[in-house]
Amino acid sequence: MLDIHFFREHFEEVKAKLATKHFACNLDAVRTSDAKRLEALKAFEAARARQQAESKALASLDKTSEAFKEVVRSLKVLSDETKHLEASFKAAEAEFQALWLTVPNIPDASVPIGKTSQENKELYQRHPQNEDFSHACPHYELPNFERGLDFARGNKVTGAGFPFYVGSMAHLVRALIAFFLQSARENGYTELLPPLLVNAASATATGQLPDKEGQMYGTGDGFYLIPTAEVPVTNFFRSEIFDEADLPKKYCAYSACFRREAGSWGKDVRGLNRLHQFDKVELVQWVHPEKSFEALEALRKDAESLLQALKLPYRVLEICTGDLGFPHAKQYDLEVWAAGQRRWLEVSSCSCFTDFQARRADIRYRTREGSLRFVHTLNGSGLAVPRVLAALLENNHLGDGRIRVPSALKGWLSENEIQL
Repeated sequence: MLDIHFFREHFEEVKAKLATKHFACNLDAVRTSDAKRLEALKAFEAARARQQAESKALASLDKTSEAFKEVVRSLKVLSDETKHLEASFKAAEAEFQALWLTVPNIPDASVPIGKTSQENKELYQRHPQNEDFSHACPHYELPNFERGLDFARGNKVTGAGFPFYVGSMAHLVRALIAFFLQSARENGYTELLPPLLVNAASATATGQLPDKEGQMYGTGDGFYLIPTAEVPVTNFFRSEIFDEADLPKKYCAYSACFRREAGSWGKDVRGLNRLHQFDKVELVQWVHPEKSFEALEALRKDAESLLQALKLPYRVLEICTGDLGFPHAKQYDLEVWAAGQRRWLEVSSCSCFTDFQARRADIRYRTREGSLRFVHTLNGSGLAVPRVLAALLENNHLGDGRIRVPSALKGWLSENEIQL
């Protein structure tokens, strides 16, 4: 969430910046609700102060005197009034908090202004040498594709978007995950193996709730299947305080991820392009506020290095304000080139949230002078497996069901080629 003091003092600036994002949010109603709860708090505290003053005065009176009895009668009326004002304040506070949670993060000044993803800014492309796409075709049309990725049985067992990885494809997925995690550890990230279920407080802290409730799988008893390991890992330090000298903190985690992908249809969902369950390695950082955008550039390079090692063509997009996520202040997307489909596939988003998530999660650090401040949080996919796998299949297949294995995976797959 935003700094409420900044919101009050720079309301028009906040309003103008958030107008460049695509989220519907009635900021005037938020400001009105904030003023209402402050008035309710003021009235409640004034009544409570009067109650305390009269209680103190009562102690000095003779209990048999008329003055004592009068103050007792007055205190009963004042007690009822105070309880009523306290209830009014709590209702006003609850109303405000519900509205406050709908306010997105402010885009950083460096983010390009735009309305849709069509206005995202391509920073650059990287293409390995000696590319050969002479056998290019979509991965879902490769010979024996359904033998290595069994969508039909996944549909039977669970539903659409839950495939089985079979034989060499299971081995390849496991090798990718191991490679991603090993690279993260070499880049200074501590590995976690997180829960796959989180509570509503955790999902609210990272901004999934209330923004993305329709995209999450709920269990019906207050828990949610995680859409990304960002949620449990960021909440690892919820309601905790770091020492300034301990920053930055860098953690990584592999997990299965679960998303409804409501509203998705057409060719974009074929094969591995869009699944309801998929594997991903997530990189998460908690950093000093003065270092967060510098850390974002380094985080992006950590993710890029994986694509470079796999020798996959990719590009980097700087996301415009209209395509920026709810809690995001700045975001880069990494997209791989799928030669068979002749299209770019997103495999990583690298994002800085400034102190937006930290305020919701109450994650702070103690400065050397002893004051408490909110950290800045960042995360990035390092990487999402299915689309990386799709690009590997399309860019590395040899035309007869054989797939060339990138040398970066040789520590986990000894074969130079695998057969679908």
